[in-house]
Amino acid sequence: MKLPIGPGALVAAAFIGPGTVTACTLAGANFGFALVWALVFATLATIILQDMAARLGVMGRVGLGEALVSGTGNIFLKWGAAGLVLTALALGNAAYEAGNLSGGALGLEAIVGEGIETRRIIVLALASMAGAVLVFGRYQLIQRLLVALVIVMSLAFAGSAILVRPDIGAMLYGLVPRVPEGGLLTSIALIGTTIVPYNLFLHAASAREHWPDATPQALAEAQTDTRVSVGLGGLISILILTTAASSLFANGQQVSSAADMAGAIAPTYGEAARYLVGIGLFAAGLTSSITAPLATAYALSEIAGKPRSGKLFKGVAFAILLIGTAVALIGYKPISIILVAQVANGILLPVVAIFLLVAMNRRSLLGDRVNGPIANLLGGVVILITLGLGLRLVLRAFGVWP
Repeated sequence: MKLPIGPGALVAAAFIGPGTVTACTLAGANFGFALVWALVFATLATIILQDMAARLGVMGRVGLGEALVSGTGNIFLKWGAAGLVLTALALGNAAYEAGNLSGGALGLEAIVGEGIETRRIIVLALASMAGAVLVFGRYQLIQRLLVALVIVMSLAFAGSAILVRPDIGAMLYGLVPRVPEGGLLTSIALIGTTIVPYNLFLHAASAREHWPDATPQALAEAQTDTRVSVGLGGLISILILTTAASSLFANGQQVSSAADMAGAIAPTYGEAARYLVGIGLFAAGLTSSITAPLATAYALSEIAGKPRSGKLFKGVAFAILLIGTAVALIGYKPISIILVAQVANGILLPVVAIFLLVAMNRRSLLGDRVNGPIANLLGGVVILITLGLGLRLVLRAFGVWP
């Protein structure tokens, strides 16, 4: 019997990682509810793009990687696009994996206590768990595990948000789009941590696997799954920001991570709050440490034309896991790793989104299921906004834009 929630849960599990928890925590702690609008926009934009990716997998019967390399007869353009995708995915996901493992370790440290050796043991344990799932887990098992972990995160962060008693009026005012002084980087990080390029590859591949027949019913199920799962993921992000805004920003407390938040709110709101945040952060690290290698393996196998269960698939997945583990064990600050990856993600996103939009207009792939005018308009708006935010960040770095 198939789960009512399908590959969309993998997407939610992937973007609700330590990067999301960290970015939402810092947004709430530093700017209160001022950036709630960014999470709402990011969630809606994610639904728009992931819906396209799911449709590509279900109705086109191809992954995004396959669509990219089969889109042109020009060999230089073809392998140039493939090289760009491979570089972005391999380097980006290796950085993500380090942040995923480090972030998951921070979650358990918030519960059992801090220490370099403790962190290394937890990182190795997390990496071993992720490795075991990648080796022995079939698609349905991985999906069920990630659905369960998403539920754990939902309950944990919902509980922490309730405990801190948020100001609903301030939260609603946060829906008004504005970038507070010093908030541009955080705004881009919030969008980059939600609309994740590698999720577009993961979703198309997993949707094709979940729905073996290109039928209208399969497409309807995929679209419902996308909207429910990604919507739930966006709600979790808002709950994390809410916890930080209500407990830290309201009291003028400064933190550098969700683990710091867990410790900071315990004296005022009780040990239950600390445990809830710690458990949520740990679950976020575990889910993302599984999905990042998985997505990279899907994409590279598709581009190389190799089977999804072959040696290349497993080799790529383990390479990402091992690189991430090594970086996490070296001792770089987890928060620095996570934030750099998130900002880079926000800048690279428009490139991958453009490739997806082009693929969704190819009748040779989708026939009558190509994008209509509304889908193209919505996709174009998302690309323009994310491109504008990334461009502003680059220009500001060079002193061109104040």
